[in-house]
Amino acid sequence: MTARVVTIAALALALLAPTTVAAERASLTEIEKQVMCPVCGTLLQLAESPQAQRERVFIDRLIDEGRTEAEIKDALVAEYGDEVLALPPDSGFSLSAYVVPIVAFLIAAAALAVGVLRWRRAGRKGDGPGPHAQGPSAEDSDRLDADLARYDL
Repeated sequence: MTARVVTIAALALALLAPTTVAAERASLTEIEKQVMCPVCGTLLQLAESPQAQRERVFIDRLIDEGRTEAEIKDALVAEYGDEVLALPPDSGFSLSAYVVPIVAFLIAAAALAVGVLRWRRAGRKGDGPGPHAQGPSAEDSDRLDADLARYDL
């Protein structure tokens, strides 16, 4: 009974081992989506310049050496600088690339909310058109009825 359990466990490990190794192995297509061509300033996946080709060869060589995705990105940064990364690091001054859009959105949402509240309050006071505004005067109503009667078919 224990021999069967050990055999089944060994088979399960043998079947799972290649998938974990394959999952850790970096791929050129995944890295191309995350790095930029230093000459073109576009994603490496879209770049066609000679420098982009050299960068792909560099990445392929690192993949063949068995480097992980993080190690390859570190090597690219060491070779080409921080500009090679498609996403800026999430620390230091580069953190502003993440924070500024969020803050701008929150300020815009707050300004919109304040504007809507003021508009609704103005409508309630009768200062402008709104749900509590008075209808047309008696003279305007008579003129409207006469105009509608002329076009009655």
